Amino acid sequence: MDRLDLEPGAPLEEMRLLTADGRGIGGADAVVFLARQIWWAWPFAALAQSPAMHKLLDRGYRWIAAHRNCDHITCNLPPRRRCPGWIALIVLPLLALLARNHVAPWQFMWLMTGAIFLGCKWLTFWGVRRQFQHVGVGRALAYFFLWPGMDAKKFACPTDGQNLTALNRRVLRKPASEVRQARDPRWVSRAAKELSGNVPSHAGRMPALSAKRRSIVVATAKILLGAVLLFGLARFAPDPRLTGWIGMIGMILVLHFGIFALLAIAWRAYGLDVRPIMDAPLNSTSLGEFWGGRWNGPFNQLAFENIFRPVARSTDPILGIIVAFLASGLIHELVISLPARTGYGLPTAYFLLQGCGVIIQHRVPRIRHGMAGQFFTASVVAVPAFWLFHPPFVRIVILPFMKAIGAL
Repeated sequence: MDRLDLEPGAPLEEMRLLTADGRGIGGADAVVFLARQIWWAWPFAALAQSPAMHKLLDRGYRWIAAHRNCDHITCNLPPRRRCPGWIALIVLPLLALLARNHVAPWQFMWLMTGAIFLGCKWLTFWGVRRQFQHVGVGRALAYFFLWPGMDAKKFACPTDGQNLTALNRRVLRKPASEVRQARDPRWVSRAAKELSGNVPSHAGRMPALSAKRRSIVVATAKILLGAVLLFGLARFAPDPRLTGWIGMIGMILVLHFGIFALLAIAWRAYGLDVRPIMDAPLNSTSLGEFWGGRWNGPFNQLAFENIFRPVARSTDPILGIIVAFLASGLIHELVISLPARTGYGLPTAYFLLQGCGVIIQHRVPRIRHGMAGQFFTASVVAVPAFWLFHPPFVRIVILPFMKAIGAL
């Protein structure tokens, strides 16, 4: 599971094959690979090389995998109803909208942010609500109000010390030199891997205690740095827009890189294998890696599971990427442009540009990795950032909020 970047406890959706040279192959491509190893199946493997036949084979494989006969355990499970899970994500923002004309713009921003946050929480909670019966109401409340992530399944499972299955523990005991990191050569699998946030973890390279202490020190330092920017340096900026940007950077450092990181450390110490909200985004070498796992990973994972994957299966992965980033843009319109009452369309344009950048980077190998990949990623993310946090939002929402908390 570790070699193939499989999420512990997640259902397997395709056959996965690990070759002797460390390549990871899944689905129909794995069937074709096995066919090449059998002399009488060579005609089938050769026929599958044509693009039309390969596409037909891939769709056929996924249809069969989705409709295969279930075993006696699966057959006893009730059908999964997803509609009630979306109710909160629709109703809560509508209720927040009713308060728009009765509160300050910055108050409405936080109110709408909280409504969308709790709606997303409910969506993830609904799928595993029955599992929370084994851990109690307290764990459910902790998931809603003491953790910003969207991994409800990890809170629903009883704590077992390391939160690892027997199979996962057995695989993790193997030395890393036995098998190289699995890489799926297919365009679809590579895009899905990055957008799902399944990035390799390097947490096991240092003693656990020293790594934990180092993480606490780093998170605390980021909180202090963010506080200095927000309550100190911002007020000395020569331009109000620069003041707002310094304040926003300070808030992100305090919350996302500081407090949320300390919460992740605390829950991992408790025994829950939660992932940090931010995972060194400056180390990203591609846009897929940046948005898929390093920047605000839980929400991107939520978009991958509920938007990208269904659209990609029924239509095309490229369309799935565009729709996922479009949805992200619309959500940011609700918490940025709507409180500012202007700038509509700029956050959506920003995220559509990110989606186009992901597609371009996958199609152009020269800018996919290394220094070229880092430069391309930084340029696409940072240069048009004023589309996302546009000047009216900074002037109407951020600056009054900073005055309200005493930063100005």
